Formats: sequence, C-alpha cells, structure tokens
Amino acid sequence: MGNRILIVDDAAFMRMMIKDILTKNGFEVVGEAQDGQQAVEKYKELTPDLVTMDITMPEMDGIAAMKEIRSQYPDAKVIMCSAMGQQAMVIDAIQAGAKDFIVKPFQADRVVEAIQKALS
Repeated sequence: MGNRILIVDDAAFMRMMIKDILTKNGFEVVGEAQDGQQAVEKYKELTPDLVTMDITMPEMDGIAAMKEIRSQYPDAKVIMCSAMGQQAMVIDAIQAGAKDFIVKPFQADRVVEAIQKALS
C-alpha cells in the first residue's frame, strides 16, 4: 500500500492512536498537525494522499482547514474525525468535500475501511 497520510488532531493521544492503527495496516504516516493552521501548512509541504482531520480544534477548526486545503488542492482527500454528537458538523464537513468521517473513540477496522474507500 504505502499510502501517505497526514494526521490532524489537537490531542496528541488521538494522533498516536490513529498513527498506531494506520502503521499496523500498512499506511505511511508522513506527518502530524495539532490544529487547522498547521494542517494547511503541512499539507502544502507534504502533499499526502489523505488527511485524517479532527473537527474541533483551536486556531482553525477542521472544516475551515479542509476548505482551505481543498481550495488549493481540489483533489485533496480528507476524512473527518468527530466525537459523538457532532452530527451537524459532520454534515457540514461532508457538504464541504470530506470523503467520510470516523467517530471517536476509533475502531481500527472502521478507520481502515474509511481510508481504503476514500483512496480507491
């Protein structure tokens, strides 16, 4: 596989969890960011195949960051990560171009399935 993935979450623990799931399943984690602004900069620098993006973060939220990335890279593939109870934001994210969303706490098989589907 070797698909290159950027992980964006303001919680280091969550980034570590996703990274663990991804590396165990043959994906390459090329970078991490802890807020939307960093995500935009890292995307430009790394041009990953896919981004996992937390919705609620300081500085710039995940939806704003995704819109920013997709305005410059229309083919960018982004999967949103949300906590339970953020349905309205998830709908906004999908309408703004997110490929899918995964709910915290993460289930490894669901994460892998969403990423494979987005990349295919």
